[in-house]
Amino acid sequence: MSGALRDLLAARIRAEGPLGLAEYMAAALGHPRHGYYATRDPLARDFTTAPEISQMFGELIGLWLVERWQALRSPPRVRLVELGPGRGTLMADALRAARLVPAFLEAVELDLVETSPVLRARQEAALAALAGPPPQWHDRLEQVPEGPLLLVANEFFDALPIRQFQRTPRGWAERRIGLAPDGRLAWGLGPDLPAGALPGLPPAELGEVVELCPAGERLAAEIGGRISEQGGAALILDYGYTASQPGDTLQALREGAPADPLEAPGEADVTAHVDFAALGRAATAAGARCHGPVGQGAFLEALGIGARAARLQQGAGEAQHRAIAEALARLTGPEQMGRLFKALALTAPEAPAPAGFPAPG
Repeated sequence: MSGALRDLLAARIRAEGPLGLAEYMAAALGHPRHGYYATRDPLARDFTTAPEISQMFGELIGLWLVERWQALRSPPRVRLVELGPGRGTLMADALRAARLVPAFLEAVELDLVETSPVLRARQEAALAALAGPPPQWHDRLEQVPEGPLLLVANEFFDALPIRQFQRTPRGWAERRIGLAPDGRLAWGLGPDLPAGALPGLPPAELGEVVELCPAGERLAAEIGGRISEQGGAALILDYGYTASQPGDTLQALREGAPADPLEAPGEADVTAHVDFAALGRAATAAGARCHGPVGQGAFLEALGIGARAARLQQGAGEAQHRAIAEALARLTGPEQMGRLFKALALTAPEAPAPAGFPAPG
């Protein structure tokens, strides 16, 4: 399968010239026949997301959503949306915890934004056992019907295609993917860009790389504009950095191990760190208010994950007691997911600060 997509990309490069990284990532992850997400359940092989580590993660997100619904004055109808729901574990745990407030479940219209047929089937199975709102699936957020919005995106933005630009002695040039003499995919540089072509880039030294994610910024603006106009809140959780900065963060995982991002397109998960500052600027420009980002550890601790872990450990056997403690450390520990992973919330401008985020100064 990897050879098939590599051959297709090589033929395209021969016919049209080198590809930008965003074009390459879009094909490697989303090609309808050979793309990584179109052909497999990636969660079964290459990485483990927070909802798969412990039920505590999804439960606390569920209660966060209930709190945001109540902050909206409990509208009788609200669109509950998850971008890239994975196996459906987060949403299943969230809805189970939300049973504490039956009126919330009665108000929810559940919308899942997912393009992978493999993952849609996993999500349907995970949610089938719940007597909750029936899900509807969409390919894009813009297909979700209008109404107040409660949105969750956990480890979604890191997989959106990025562009990379390298500082050269003459200014900036875009990193592109061409062919080596032996036919393999290889890095190169496009022509020098005119002065002022990339306004607002962070300072960078000669040879350093700066990453931009136009797709992520457009989506953040879409979410922010919808919340500003129709009400609601969004919670974005991912790994990345707080302030825009240079650095090549592109990475690939194949069979659970680091891999060359160009070696086997379609066979590896290709991601990059999220620039939370850029997402915040885009959402704010569209009319929303940003809260955070804050470290995932601090966010979950503010929501009470320590107390939830202690409750689950009551009456647990030694092995289960230890597993809960290990999951807590993995989700919140500064050397594990607690610091690199961050949470960003978007609300309407007049909304109070959501749970887990400091009140505006």
